[in-house]
Amino acid sequence: MSYLIKASRRGAGCTRLAGPGTAGLRHLEFGVVELAAGATQDLVTGDREAVVYGLTGAGTVADGGRGDAARVGPRRDVFREPPSAVYLPPGTSARLAASDGGFFGAVVYAASASRAPFRAVGPGEVERRDVGAGNWRRAVYNVVDATRGAERLLVGETVNPPGNWSSYPPHKHDTRSASGELPMEEVYFYLVHPEGGFGLQMLYTSPGAADPIDAIYRVRSGDLLVIPRGYHPVVAAAGYDLFYLWAMAGDESRYGAWSDDPAYAWIRRLEHEPPALA
Repeated sequence: MSYLIKASRRGAGCTRLAGPGTAGLRHLEFGVVELAAGATQDLVTGDREAVVYGLTGAGTVADGGRGDAARVGPRRDVFREPPSAVYLPPGTSARLAASDGGFFGAVVYAASASRAPFRAVGPGEVERRDVGAGNWRRAVYNVVDATRGAERLLVGETVNPPGNWSSYPPHKHDTRSASGELPMEEVYFYLVHPEGGFGLQMLYTSPGAADPIDAIYRVRSGDLLVIPRGYHPVVAAAGYDLFYLWAMAGDESRYGAWSDDPAYAWIRRLEHEPPALA
């Protein structure tokens, strides 16, 4: 089974890329939205919570039932500007309207009983952290989580400089353990700059896994990886910045509830050691 969904030609509006039943997903549904200036897209959450996530352009999300409205964007470039998003609770019927420059983004859903309010998360509320060291240094943005309204969804993004690794040391979140790991499935949606570049994405399970995975994928702009389980490190090709929007969900979700591959956990200490003298 391939866990990589390759980029394909998208029409205007919302294109569903993956959902429950896709490569082992149970919780997450992921789609991309592309709207020309002034165009609209209706969004109905039902028994799910959702996040409208801005990649480029700008738009306004209006909740028709409650009368709330919030702006997502503007954003010219995922590699130079921080993200913004709008959280939609269950039972929401909303309309996304693109601004003058159009809108390109994502919509992520997960089943939820949340009673949190409709909420915008602006660039100033986003948590940015520079994590790792050496050639596994990268920027991580936490955008939507429990502190920003969501019950099940964790949504954010990572930007790898050329040649750098992320999700590194390799980590997983596919079991409940005494150390705090929780089973959470995940998806990655990639963009690469300049166009034509790629990254290499690994996906592998622990030794002795009943249904093992051991795969390496070349990922390009517009590709989506489904991560139902296993370790999932990724590296940007030399000369190319690699961006990926990540979304996680499970019966219980908490950022940081994962465990490192024991074979590579020693690398953590390098993140805290002073650089060697020349």
